[in-house]
Amino acid sequence: MEHRLRIGDWRVDFETNQLSRGDESVRVEPKAMGVLMLLATHVGRVVMREQIFAAVWPGVVVGDEALTQSIIKLRRALGDDSRAPAYIETIAKRGYRLIAPVVRDGAAAAVRPRFPLASQQPRTVIALAGVMLMIVGMLEAYVLPWTPDTDAASDASASRAATSATIAIGIAPFEALGGDDAYLARGITDDLATDLSRVTGLRLVRAPAASPASVRYGLSGTVRRDAGTLRINVFLANAATGEQVWAGRFERPYGDLFAVQDEITRQLLDVLPAKVSEAERQRAAQRYTHNLAAYDAFQRGQALFLVRSSEANENARTLYRTAIELDPKFARAYASLAMTYAMDYRLGGDAAPTLDRAFELAETARLIDPDIPQVYWALGFVHAQCRRHDQAIAALQRAIALDPSFADAYALLGGIRTYTGQPAESIPLLRTAMRLNPDAGYLYYLLLGRAYLFEGDVDQALINLRQAALRNPADIETHVYLAAAFTASGEAGSAQWEADEVRALQPAFSAREWLDTYPMTSPAQRERLQALLAGVQL
Repeated sequence: MEHRLRIGDWRVDFETNQLSRGDESVRVEPKAMGVLMLLATHVGRVVMREQIFAAVWPGVVVGDEALTQSIIKLRRALGDDSRAPAYIETIAKRGYRLIAPVVRDGAAAAVRPRFPLASQQPRTVIALAGVMLMIVGMLEAYVLPWTPDTDAASDASASRAATSATIAIGIAPFEALGGDDAYLARGITDDLATDLSRVTGLRLVRAPAASPASVRYGLSGTVRRDAGTLRINVFLANAATGEQVWAGRFERPYGDLFAVQDEITRQLLDVLPAKVSEAERQRAAQRYTHNLAAYDAFQRGQALFLVRSSEANENARTLYRTAIELDPKFARAYASLAMTYAMDYRLGGDAAPTLDRAFELAETARLIDPDIPQVYWALGFVHAQCRRHDQAIAALQRAIALDPSFADAYALLGGIRTYTGQPAESIPLLRTAMRLNPDAGYLYYLLLGRAYLFEGDVDQALINLRQAALRNPADIETHVYLAAAFTASGEAGSAQWEADEVRALQPAFSAREWLDTYPMTSPAQRERLQALLAGVQL
């Protein structure tokens, strides 16, 4: 079977991901080559974006940017101009078309693209398409990042789980109408998302306004607590048309919060076109605690923990302990308390006592309730800080098995793949996380930028790291990687500015000491990062 074609002036070797023209040779990343191979099988015809995603990123949720970047890289390699294309033509709002002549290497005549209906295509084009489809099957291993005999195959299965559900629902953060209700609105949103994600046939995506094309329904609401009365309004809309499908208004004493949450879940399941067994209904409405005061303390702790500062971390710890005192079987409170100790370590605490305590608390949470995905996320995070990455991956895969829409689990799994020297495998996992939770904040962008830096795509690294810095300008790790990325791009002035930002945030910062506690276990990546930071004397 031929693995080579000539496209325009270029010889294309799909087996080695290489383009050559005379003495010139260019290597193309596997995904971009997969796109080119698919376009070559349909030479002269428009290939829809959805077709490309299905063929090149099968079973993985990725954003449009992934395809756009692949096209940019192909054009750069081919020397093509998007404004006057000779190879790849953009068809607005539809997809792409290969317009250069294509021939199997060594054949007598090229197939030149024509643009009639498919039934009118020349026989040579159809025959070539058949040959190329066979090549697609033969070469699938060359364009996919995962292989079945690695742990990454489980990651791929996890990503596919995020798209296998029949109905996708986007859930936007509920709006707090009262001044002190933000933590409560966040908690109600999280609980509702968790309840629905337990139902077979439903897939939850956060912040539907950011990606309306990826969901069938949009779910939103408002929360207000006034003089002991709780008022919740819930809205379900058709994501494509904006037409309201269902709305519910719930006004009860605040003490009935759990009953109201159960009722909202039940009514939504009655409206949504998914078959739900009685066992699933009961599981969906399973509460983490039946103690309202414990729940309130826990949600206040969650709001503080997101701040990621030493003071806020300590205050969150106090609230989690209060929740546990009020309900000693509150598994999620133990898991979140574990995270405060793990975060202590990331914020500069002593490794042994803080991580040992974090692991003990996370294990306690697992023993209390082994069916909560957030418990396994906490275990995964603690294992990762201890550089026990195999155990961390196993915990996160279990979290995704329990909740295929758990964006944070995909994100942390992607971060760990970079720690272990597999940044190419991190990128689709992080894209999945972003698709499931487009409003996740700075951390997803930091992890994605970090993966791109070690993958050698400095432009994409800078795009994502800048986004992380915009969302959290006080995060030291973001500025460290920005300094490294600017050094890699040859922008010495910008790199030095980022190094100065690191010193302003932490005057005694030392890259060598920082790396001593950093979870990265890839020697090559550690050495590269140190070399990039040496130029700015961090």
